[in-house]
Amino acid sequence: MKRDFSALDGEFDLLVCGGGIYGAWTAYDAALRGLKVALVEQGDWAGATSSASSKLIHGGLRYLETYDFKLVRKALRERRMLLQAAPHRVWPLRFGVPVYADSRNGTLLLKAGLTLYDTLAGFPGEPMCHHHHGHEAFSAHFPFLNEAGLRGGFTYGDAQTDDARLVLELVAGALQHGAVCVNYARLVAWDETHGAVSGATVQDAVGGTALHVRARQCVSTAGQWTTATEQGRAWCRLSKGVHLVMPALNTQEAILLTAREDGRVFFVIPWYGRTLLGTTDTDYRGDIAHVTVEAAEVTYLLAAANRYLKTAWTQADVVGSYAGVRVMKQSDADHPSAVSRDWELKTARNGLHHAIGGKLTSAREDAAVIVDAVCAQLGAATACATNGRDFPWKPQQDFIAWSEEVSATARRFGIDAESTRWLARRHGVRIAQVFRIIEETPQLAVRIVSALPFIYADLLLSARDEMVVHLSDLLRRRMPLLILAKIDADELRHFAELLAPVLDWDADRIDREVEACLP
Repeated sequence: MKRDFSALDGEFDLLVCGGGIYGAWTAYDAALRGLKVALVEQGDWAGATSSASSKLIHGGLRYLETYDFKLVRKALRERRMLLQAAPHRVWPLRFGVPVYADSRNGTLLLKAGLTLYDTLAGFPGEPMCHHHHGHEAFSAHFPFLNEAGLRGGFTYGDAQTDDARLVLELVAGALQHGAVCVNYARLVAWDETHGAVSGATVQDAVGGTALHVRARQCVSTAGQWTTATEQGRAWCRLSKGVHLVMPALNTQEAILLTAREDGRVFFVIPWYGRTLLGTTDTDYRGDIAHVTVEAAEVTYLLAAANRYLKTAWTQADVVGSYAGVRVMKQSDADHPSAVSRDWELKTARNGLHHAIGGKLTSAREDAAVIVDAVCAQLGAATACATNGRDFPWKPQQDFIAWSEEVSATARRFGIDAESTRWLARRHGVRIAQVFRIIEETPQLAVRIVSALPFIYADLLLSARDEMVVHLSDLLRRRMPLLILAKIDADELRHFAELLAPVLDWDADRIDREVEACLP
């Protein structure tokens, strides 16, 4: 994956502006259909909401309460497909739902909801179907939960991903099929000819030059930046979601809980050897370019979790945090949680298409609708090719057999089992490139931070071949060290100096990159 701003100097069938999950799927889909595609992103790939999710590929059990059966069925259909098409990128994750004496939803209601969830998923069988557990069995599953008033609970299956790397792999797929994909390429203005959008003026945030990118069709997948215009504000409602990164709990399963303060659902999720706690859901009217975690939001999440934990978490236990802004269709609902997460396509008078709302899980199907609309305008009759298609980095052999071979090779190189598991998830078949780096420099097989499953060879591969522009790209999205560990200035400098020869940084650039990563 190499960045080449000059490649935008030309005429395209489709220009997509916005490099989150919707932009990535749209560009990949269109490239597979044979269109000449350009994808630009003003910052880094998945630099905003698409790297600030709960890292889940799920149907959305809570949406059954609002009778949004169509959305749940759609998301569960995509979950099933992604588990098959990308087992390295999307993997099963079981959830627990405890039932307490004062729970808002009791055993019978949860049983009915989970049965419906399984039904909408097409009766998926193990490891996705739900099971009921009595008090003792549920406590054994989740020994960190407070047992006072616990009557038992349920477990059910959904799936997990690394959201930023999901986007990155789709961008890589678009590149492989001829698309021009450039990050740090800022939209200055949409260009019009005779009242119809005909491309955009795009500025290189690295070199400073600007180009007029000509395109027959244009799509905005700009997420929260859609609200920068009056028209966009009329279409969209923004909701802020905050997650905290907490110490690991004694489980490989997640928990779905209900905040007793306001009845909101939140998650406790294992991820990269830590625990994600989130999310909040509040209307957002602040700066769309600088979304921060507020002290009151930290307090809310800790209090919600501590009502269920035997050992309470404190502010000192918070390892990291992140915030994102969800875009939803405009709604008069009193609270964002009551607004549908479904998606719609808007087309402005000048012909510019806008993606509004949506979910990480169902973005592929929505992107297919976008590209269908584009193809209709272009007079092209090519059908979508992404449904069920193997991901670009998926191993071609049986995934279990491949995983066993990878594990055996990793052991020979001295890579620990947990780091190997995450390497396979992060890179798929590209793990062979990690092994080649270690063959050349064996000391790069060691962990970067002892508590986290990341090794130096992984860091080096990401810097070499994943369109990294800034140190924060590398340490927040390619490898989320900055939210999973407390990295001080000396450690940041160590990383920057290690990677400076690869990224062609001088001493002044190293100083700037380190400063930009400090809290």
